[in-house]
Amino acid sequence: MFELPDSKTLYRALLDRDDSYEGRAWVGVTSTGIFCRLSCTAKKPKFENCRFYPSVGACIDAGFRACKRCRPLHQAAGDDPIVTPLLAALDREPTRRWREGDIVAMGFDPSNVRRVFKRQFAVTFLEMARQRRLREGFTTLKEGESVIAAQIDAGFDSASAFRAGFGRRIGLAPGQFRSGALMRADWIDTPLGTMVAIACAHRLHLLEFFDRKALPTEVKRLQERQPGGLGFGRTAVTEQLKSELDQYFAGQRSRFETPCALHGTAFEQEVWQALREVPAGQTRSYGDLAQEMNRPSATRAVARANGKNQIAILIPCHRVIGADGNLTGYGGGIWRKRRLIEVEANYSERLSA
Repeated sequence: MFELPDSKTLYRALLDRDDSYEGRAWVGVTSTGIFCRLSCTAKKPKFENCRFYPSVGACIDAGFRACKRCRPLHQAAGDDPIVTPLLAALDREPTRRWREGDIVAMGFDPSNVRRVFKRQFAVTFLEMARQRRLREGFTTLKEGESVIAAQIDAGFDSASAFRAGFGRRIGLAPGQFRSGALMRADWIDTPLGTMVAIACAHRLHLLEFFDRKALPTEVKRLQERQPGGLGFGRTAVTEQLKSELDQYFAGQRSRFETPCALHGTAFEQEVWQALREVPAGQTRSYGDLAQEMNRPSATRAVARANGKNQIAILIPCHRVIGADGNLTGYGGGIWRKRRLIEVEANYSERLSA
């Protein structure tokens, strides 16, 4: 499997329109929300606005939409007789609520389409269409527009359908977000996918990958604890977080200074603090962590507290591995855990050099 080089190497390839990365690397541009091939002829973005991904599916999962100039979806699919006409139809009607019946009406078998799109892009055609619509709706809400405006921009025929789709991904229906709330939700694009950040003016309360299954439950739980409710937007804490995450993935920062609010029991907070003391580039087993906390019989309790962490990366639960050295479960996905450990290995190598 092809491993992506570092971001600076890929950015150089982007500036040079290097076609040697065709089919192996793509770039998402956070300032436009678009992803491209590295050989795209469009005006080149600033380095700090670039996120590089190993697949088209990863770009879509991160919330980026395909560039209309270099057409990365079409390039990845070649001239596949199933994919090409469906992508063209999606380009013509990006806000349409596509259903299996529409696929049948175009003369294709839905199960065949599902299999082909999964193989080519790691997402189904219907998932691809839904992601595009929800992204449009989320962007509209962030800009302070009404739920109705967001529903229209997202291409949903009914407000209830939009609320249901939004609620499944975020954990709250759009109407439950308040304009005057002290805590604000926003998303941050990273090389490992989009993350949802919820922060007040003073602390970060939640940071999770957008596709984590536990995200809706965590957002609901947080909203219940905060009588002031949740809103959309970015605070100074979110800005600090974004800057520090950019530095972290660029290899320029191994520790975070963003202030965090830890919503858990006294024991859970003790575990999370112990996690933050594990240096970047090192790992621990649950037993190791329990020993360092002077609680050698609390290995299982430590594991449960680790799983309840809702501030990813900053509270580095990805640094906990199995006693046998194998990677154990991670809410953001084992592949992300592996990549985070690889990112941090560079810090360790630099310190020992």
